[in-house]
Amino acid sequence: MSLADHLRELRYRLIFSVVVIFVGMIACLIFNNQLFQVLLRPYEESLEILKGIRPNLDVQAVLGGVTAPLLLILMIAALGGLVLTSPVWLYQVWAYIAPALLAKEKKYALVFLLAAVPLFVGGVVLGYYIMPSAIAIMLAFTPESFEVLNLLEMNDFFKMMMQLMLVFGLGFLLPVVVVTLNFVGVLSAKALAGARRYVLFGCAVFGAAATPGGEPFSMLALTIPMMLLFLIAEAICHANDKRRAKRAAKELDRA
Repeated sequence: MSLADHLRELRYRLIFSVVVIFVGMIACLIFNNQLFQVLLRPYEESLEILKGIRPNLDVQAVLGGVTAPLLLILMIAALGGLVLTSPVWLYQVWAYIAPALLAKEKKYALVFLLAAVPLFVGGVVLGYYIMPSAIAIMLAFTPESFEVLNLLEMNDFFKMMMQLMLVFGLGFLLPVVVVTLNFVGVLSAKALAGARRYVLFGCAVFGAAATPGGEPFSMLALTIPMMLLFLIAEAICHANDKRRAKRAAKELDRA
């Protein structure tokens, strides 16, 4: 394919993914109240945690501005639509990469790419479950020397929740990206081994920069799994390179 063909293909995949996510958002709008109750649980659980460590802390949820309720509904629908349609837009990534693979390697790469869906959803779910502790830790920094009312703006809260959940989901896609690049032939296991310390350091930097407020609990909850997933992906790449080397040796012997 020429460069223009690649760009047209990329444009088609992007437009198709955006349309599918938009349809997912519309579907989520139908169940907006149920989704709101689910996404509100981290807030309620964080209040329970705060009762144990700061029983006198007063926290109230507020919506500021005329458009705040509408924006809140749209944010909830956007998050739901993105997660709901993740199998479709992740497949579009696969469909764009697939032509670069050899026919014999497509079946192996597809297996690993299919792991992207549970990894992404797993990252989103993990971000959801650590949210209460993250909120409680940040609100616990409220000064105790005087009485103060914490007004938690719900749009900011859900924006932070979306950021945390999506960052966890995308961070968990690291092994899929690494393994796919290895199967395409762009990245060797030897190169991964040489860059290991830099990648692990990059995971720590990404975890610190991407988690809302730089809260240490969320940072570690993202950084440590990303490091482990990268090491697993590196082991898979080593096994794949050994398989390639054996296959190349056999073809030489036959020649």
